[in-house]
Amino acid sequence: MENRQETGLIVRPEEAEYVTLPHRGGFRLLADAGDTGGALGANHLALGEGADGARPHYHALSTELFYVLDGRVEFLVGEERVSVGQGGMVVVPPKVAHAFGAAAGCTAELLAVLTPGVDRFGYFRALGRIQHGLDSFDSLLPEQARYDVHFLEAAAWRPARTT
Repeated sequence: MENRQETGLIVRPEEAEYVTLPHRGGFRLLADAGDTGGALGANHLALGEGADGARPHYHALSTELFYVLDGRVEFLVGEERVSVGQGGMVVVPPKVAHAFGAAAGCTAELLAVLTPGVDRFGYFRALGRIQHGLDSFDSLLPEQARYDVHFLEAAAWRPARTT
């Protein structure tokens, strides 16, 4: 990865760190805030069939953009639940609750961009450990302000599950 603030950021596929998730999913870490002078953070997320992507949360400082590269994703944005397929986009402004996951019977791939950026690669690594049972979700709770990920009650989010 070349980080040249004056000329841009170039991330070749083989240079991006990959954090595995269960069910053939994973994060490809493309750009952290420190790589872009704080402008943005970006990752490519692959979700296995019917897999949950994120429980309800909000970002106090940043807008998050999701572009569906493949498959179908079920989003909860505020009070609205919507299914978005390949080529669709969802933009969530600061302080708006949201959650998402692959739709039932579908896999999904998304490009997620957070702007302004927050250094969150550590957050994605922690999620990988949690998903593989190596750490507990509660270990993220003290880090909410650091990563600008503020978790909410999950009762409103019931992602479609496959059996």
